[in-house]
Amino acid sequence: MTHPELVIRKAVWKGEEVDLLVADGKILEVKPSSDEMYEGAEIVAAKGLMVMPSLTDVHTHLREPGFEYKEDIASGLKAAVHGGFSNIMCMANTDPVNDNSVVTDEMLRKARAAFPEGGPRLFPIGALTKGLKGEELAPMHEMADAGCAAFSNDGLPVKNSELFRRAMEYCSDTGKPVIDHCEDPYLAPAAGVNEGEVSSVLGLAAQPDVAEAAQVARDLLMAEYLDLHIHLAHISCRKSVDLIAWAKKRGVKVTAETCPHYLLLTEEALHGYNSDTKVNPPLRTADDVKALLAAIKDGTIDMFATDHAPHAAHEKEVEFMHAPCGISGLDSALSLTWSLVADGKLSFDDFIRMWTTAPCETFNLPLNSFKKGDPADFFLFDPSEEWVLDASSMHSKGKNTPFRGQTLKGRVISHFLSGKKIV
Repeated sequence: MTHPELVIRKAVWKGEEVDLLVADGKILEVKPSSDEMYEGAEIVAAKGLMVMPSLTDVHTHLREPGFEYKEDIASGLKAAVHGGFSNIMCMANTDPVNDNSVVTDEMLRKARAAFPEGGPRLFPIGALTKGLKGEELAPMHEMADAGCAAFSNDGLPVKNSELFRRAMEYCSDTGKPVIDHCEDPYLAPAAGVNEGEVSSVLGLAAQPDVAEAAQVARDLLMAEYLDLHIHLAHISCRKSVDLIAWAKKRGVKVTAETCPHYLLLTEEALHGYNSDTKVNPPLRTADDVKALLAAIKDGTIDMFATDHAPHAAHEKEVEFMHAPCGISGLDSALSLTWSLVADGKLSFDDFIRMWTTAPCETFNLPLNSFKKGDPADFFLFDPSEEWVLDASSMHSKGKNTPFRGQTLKGRVISHFLSGKKIV
């Protein structure tokens, strides 16, 4: 019988007080808590704390190479591990673009250098087309072999539907999913403002929700025709939810994500022209929030993602119309989405599915479901601890968040990856 090397004692999991036993970097057992002695094991007292499987974020921008002044891989992974994340997928819009194995290899090397003793795992997302230009397919087989977990053109969605079809077909041969940023490239792209009453009052150029939904519809029809999987990024509106629900009933192989800010804010947050509220797709209406929450509960939306998009202060501290889109989210996502559980809007099971089970199963990433042999990736969480989200409490270089200055509830106390304490 294998003896535990680490015992987390009297932590709470699914409402029950348990002992978590770890050996060789893997889960050995989760059992009702007792005072049993484990000779030679490190004992961590966790009474009053929750134990949770580490989270997975399938959509981030870590900026390196090329934009290290906004974020670099080391700072992004530091924010991730303090925020409760063990697996991080990062988009290809770097400089140079991650459209070849040389860039992929360098990103993975930087991740290993940031945590030489072991840390959060980085899974690059390769470019779907060379240079993200939407003109020629990238060498996806080469990048898949180098370690890319998926492929996407992200913020520059492929306009040419024939090329997008070929990209889906070619990508399917790698066994990796295509992730699409759904945005009609001709309907006020990257406006960062929802077209409606608020945009009219503020006098801002805006994008209608149909710009997202039209691209969602194209992708769903393409996926059905080809009988291939498509993953839809950062869904933000009711129209898209309705289309995805329709497609799932038809058996289309589709998964979809949404982000914390689309559940906790509406377009009303734009009053005052705070550029930290400018994000693509834009914050929508209260009705869209209602639709997204319902879609999480009924399984139409499969998972959370932060769409972590850090920017330097001088880039956001300009007139609203000139500011880039994006919210820095790795530091705060856990606490923000936990508030939805605390408020009764989502269940604990919803939370675990959205942050762990669904993303790991969809993208074939390491998953801890607290079964024997699972990777011992978990954190101790104090749901009652209050903390202020500000520059001093954020580990990301990007401080651009509309939640800055707010008091959040719930925080990571310690984080273990492969059984080793990282935080």
